[in-house]
Amino acid sequence: MELKIVGAEKLKEKPKESELNFGTHFTDHMFNMDCSPTKGWHNARIEPYGPIMMDPATMVLHYGQAIFEGLKAYRTKNGTIQLFRPEDNFVRLNISAKMLCIPEIDPEFTLSALKKLLVLEQEWIPSLPGTSLYIRPTIMAMDPYLGVRPSYTYRFFIILSPVGAYYPEGFDPVKIWVTDKYVRTVRGGLGMAKTPANYAASLYAAEAAKEKGYTQVLWLDGVEQRYIEEVGTMNIFFRIDDTLVTPPLQGSILAGLTRDSVIALAKHWNVPVEERPITIDEVMSAHEKGILQEVFGSGTAAVISPVNELAWGDQVITIKDGNVGPMAQRLYNEITAIQYGEAEDPFGWVMSIED
Repeated sequence: MELKIVGAEKLKEKPKESELNFGTHFTDHMFNMDCSPTKGWHNARIEPYGPIMMDPATMVLHYGQAIFEGLKAYRTKNGTIQLFRPEDNFVRLNISAKMLCIPEIDPEFTLSALKKLLVLEQEWIPSLPGTSLYIRPTIMAMDPYLGVRPSYTYRFFIILSPVGAYYPEGFDPVKIWVTDKYVRTVRGGLGMAKTPANYAASLYAAEAAKEKGYTQVLWLDGVEQRYIEEVGTMNIFFRIDDTLVTPPLQGSILAGLTRDSVIALAKHWNVPVEERPITIDEVMSAHEKGILQEVFGSGTAAVISPVNELAWGDQVITIKDGNVGPMAQRLYNEITAIQYGEAEDPFGWVMSIED
């Protein structure tokens, strides 16, 4: 497929790298591509960043048929630009596409188009430690129709945003509220797809958590409301008696790429890892016994997010001494060092945009 490139006539003023937060600034250009029943995916182009015109009846606005991904580009100390496991992001995008009845994209072509977009926008990629360029590929239904069915037409776009830390706390530990009242998803639903519906379902409880002084919500299963699933924007890990424990992928939680990277690194270091069902009761019991050593989340935006407090009902526990645990620190250091080209990449995760 041909990729057309149209440059912006006027470029934006770039934000100061030292003042970057998450997701508020956007680059000069974006990638767009359309899909129709007769042409399939077509009209691939890089063009100036701007609004997408929609009919008020556009199906995504009414029935939420949309999917997205999140990955980052990193500038190394020698100025090169790297991506972290981008092929896996587009594989996962197609898994989400199947679940939402959206036509799959060609991962190889899409990755090639992304690299060209990054070359065009490389001056937007910050260089200060901890900063990066966040990449948001998105597909949404575009039919102007109010009947309930899969759309026939779609728009695929990729936008870019220079970012700093996801949480205001940075790498400092965060406080998590465990809810047994609200449910985000259940097995057989959309939990394993990266779709806006999952995030819309999390908002009410997330606001309740913030009112109580907590950063995020830890979700329990939607049936028994005992088994731990994931945090709103992260997978979750517990270090119990020197073993890393994380809930299994059973259809109701997202198969996080950072989660997979944590598991691979831990096994590489000969750290015991268990992907198994774990209840909130077990976590509280482990704390009571003194064997709950660490809790941390993993995700693209925050990489590793240490947790120093869990609140469940009338129980509030502080994890160890409330500081960053050694495993969370080691994983954060290693993953970010690989992402920024400062450490060996034994897994072949890193890709240069020039490759």
